[in-house]
Amino acid sequence: MKQRISRRLMLAFATFTLGVSASFGLFAMAFVYTVEDRFFDHLLAQEVATQQANFQANGKWAKPTSQFIQLHLSTATLPDDLGKQLAESPRSKEFFGHDNRHYHLAHLVQRGESALLVAEVSELLVVRPIRQELLGWLLGWGAAMVMLALILAWRLARRTSAPLEELVMRLNGADPNCLPTQILAQSRDDEIGALARGLDELMKRTRKLIEREQLFTGDVSHELRTPLAVLRMAIERLQTNQNAENNEHDLRCQLTAMHTATILMAQTVDTLLLLAREKNDGPVATVLILPLIEKWILANEVWLDRQRVTIGIQLTQKDNVALPSAVAQLVLANLLGNALVHGVAGGTIRISMEARVLCITNSSADFQDVSNPARPDNHNNMVSGLGISIIQRLLERYSGTLTIDHQVGMTTVRVSIKAG
Repeated sequence: MKQRISRRLMLAFATFTLGVSASFGLFAMAFVYTVEDRFFDHLLAQEVATQQANFQANGKWAKPTSQFIQLHLSTATLPDDLGKQLAESPRSKEFFGHDNRHYHLAHLVQRGESALLVAEVSELLVVRPIRQELLGWLLGWGAAMVMLALILAWRLARRTSAPLEELVMRLNGADPNCLPTQILAQSRDDEIGALARGLDELMKRTRKLIEREQLFTGDVSHELRTPLAVLRMAIERLQTNQNAENNEHDLRCQLTAMHTATILMAQTVDTLLLLAREKNDGPVATVLILPLIEKWILANEVWLDRQRVTIGIQLTQKDNVALPSAVAQLVLANLLGNALVHGVAGGTIRISMEARVLCITNSSADFQDVSNPARPDNHNNMVSGLGISIIQRLLERYSGTLTIDHQVGMTTVRVSIKAG
């Protein structure tokens, strides 16, 4: 990785510097040649003005003031190397002759008479004699700048690749069971730091995913053990008595136990899947409580009648809770199921809202976790719900809390959801 980054940076810097040096060299050469030619053109322009002034005063052309400028009244008197080129390019003003001669021309026209001013400037040239030296100087400085660019690119690649190598080493050496909380030892305020912070956030989410997976595995093995045991016991009992005359009441109880066990397993799977999913940080809409309670009462009226339990609802039509509808339904079903199981036969379950806190109170002799398979009557009350610890974790995902207040003969469960 380091070599690839170094090579790419060095190649990019070298190519850019070489291009800039070449462009600057071409510009420099064009500049000095242009300045030199403009100087000769300026001298010819002065001589043209002098000749025109003399022709106006004396009616004839004068002898040029500069020794390198000659006056030709006809093209026939021009040097051979110049005359041939002028015939081919009559509008050109600069020509290259034999033996390194260099000509600049200016046309004179006055009162119908014409002449040519020819400046042979080979002895006055400054740039052309030092052209090789100038090109060597430009090439030397260009090579020096390319070397400097390579050094800068190499240093930049080292500084850039060092934290990237640290990232790779930390990622390759990361243990899935103990992921690092911070990829880079020191925070950086650049793109690499942003990448490291993104990886840190990904590690954090991965740790939570692994934690949810581990909890999901434990919860499944714990919560589904009881309903599966009930189903197995009921099936074995039915198989034992299949040849005997079955008691109608006993058969109804076994079938009811099997049915309620399947209800609890479905409820358990729904809740555990909610816990296994990643939390959505978006806004959560409120859901009305009263329709959910009415739905639970209709689904469990057989158990309410059997326990002779009265439901006291002290809620208004507008009372709500900031939970997704499916979550709120699971929480209420489990808490009310626990209250039904632990309540005293013929007692009352009171549901109220006190200062935005949902309260469920029931008369009870004691309070135990209904998911405990050691309870002898659990197989007849599978509809009650899940373990309290799972409900607490489910509420914590939505900034909620679950508190249990147990007093003599009375148990109160309070659900509070912080406003988002």
